[in-house]
Amino acid sequence: MSHLALCLQTWAADVREGFVEITRHSLALIGLVVVMVGLTFVSRPDLQASASGVLLGWLEIRQVEVSDTTEPDNAANRSTAKSLKNLTADQLLVTHWLSRKYRVSSEPLGAVVSEAWAIGERSQLPPSLILAIMAVESRFNPFASGSQGNVGLMQIERKAHVDELSRFGGQLSAFDPLTNVRVGVRHLQALIQQTTTLEEALRLYGLSSGQSTENLYVERVLAEQKLLEKLTERQNTAAVSAKSRLNPL
Repeated sequence: MSHLALCLQTWAADVREGFVEITRHSLALIGLVVVMVGLTFVSRPDLQASASGVLLGWLEIRQVEVSDTTEPDNAANRSTAKSLKNLTADQLLVTHWLSRKYRVSSEPLGAVVSEAWAIGERSQLPPSLILAIMAVESRFNPFASGSQGNVGLMQIERKAHVDELSRFGGQLSAFDPLTNVRVGVRHLQALIQQTTTLEEALRLYGLSSGQSTENLYVERVLAEQKLLEKLTERQNTAAVSAKSRLNPL
């Protein structure tokens, strides 16, 4: 028995020493790799720039994901008006133009225009298209109700979007302008994925919102979008022209 115990103690000691040696060599190897990578980055500025670009790109993607998923749970917690001072030049121009055309107060309309820009950037849809749908569907009346029970700025059907609206406080949140826009844009995105053309997606959107003449609806939306785009194009052209006069070659 004493011989067996001695063998076991010797074996345990050998295992422990082997583990210590492996750990020591592994840490030394990791340290060497870290030093070599550090020296490589110091001697290669182009690698530093590339690594920084990758890191910043990842952080920007994460920021977009977070901003898209951290929406307030209740629509009542959000403001439905926005200071016009916080709008960009294009957003301000569009806000004033729509305010005059549809006789809507500028401050709440400014919040909708700003939201259209933000959602358009995330969804890859032109903000002019989002605003054009609102113009045709509700004339920017957040309490508009259709003949089929569709409500809000983008005339969404509450029963068809129960799950999405529950995230914002329930079906009544469909009357919240920003909630309505977000749900409406997601519905439009789904239709675009199901069809081959934007015109077909718009036709289906008009059909779901209770429009009786789908083809005329598509023409009205695209015409409104074209007006908004021409509006911002003229301003940008004028800004470039003014800048060139101030800074001649």
